Amino acid sequence: MLHGRRVAPLPIDLSHVGRRSVTSLFSNLVTRPTGRAIRNGVESQIAEMEGAPQVTLSILDFGQVRVLDYSCADEIVAKLLLRYLGDERPAEAFFIVRNLQEHHGEAIEAVLERHELLLVAVTDGHEPQLLGVADPDQRSVWDALVRRGRASRAELAEDTGLAREAVTAVLAHFYLKRVAAVHVDGTVSPLSAFLQE
Repeated sequence: MLHGRRVAPLPIDLSHVGRRSVTSLFSNLVTRPTGRAIRNGVESQIAEMEGAPQVTLSILDFGQVRVLDYSCADEIVAKLLLRYLGDERPAEAFFIVRNLQEHHGEAIEAVLERHELLLVAVTDGHEPQLLGVADPDQRSVWDALVRRGRASRAELAEDTGLAREAVTAVLAHFYLKRVAAVHVDGTVSPLSAFLQE
């Protein structure tokens, strides 16, 4: 939830984090130690954000990544999301992946499914996608939320044909999984909407 706090975007090109963190082929993210080093680099960049407590929207850019294996995806994506989900998270950080290619999708979807996580993916020229396991009601609410960019529960209920209680339950799941945020006025946005602010 945002509660009126400023969102600070933090673009992270994973191939550059790799150059700083590991001595390997930077566009090939393979092995668990490589993934751990990348994750530690991302966490360091989040910790280095200056200013008053704020919300950080970390944009993990896979545009220069040629190969991503399951163990590396588990270390970078799943463990990073899990660390920032709980009440003991080190910072108020949300995550989006950008420029995923088809060959990245299998490993990322597998780790999201294994850990029951959701993640927002954005690619230029395409609608933001919700990655991970989601039921039809969740997909319907996600699609309506993306179309509107910012919406009330009543608007989402009207758009989807779902009962307001069902929409509220889906949105609660989205907040828990950190793929949507609530504004001070009670309206909701998908994380992808903050890229356009």
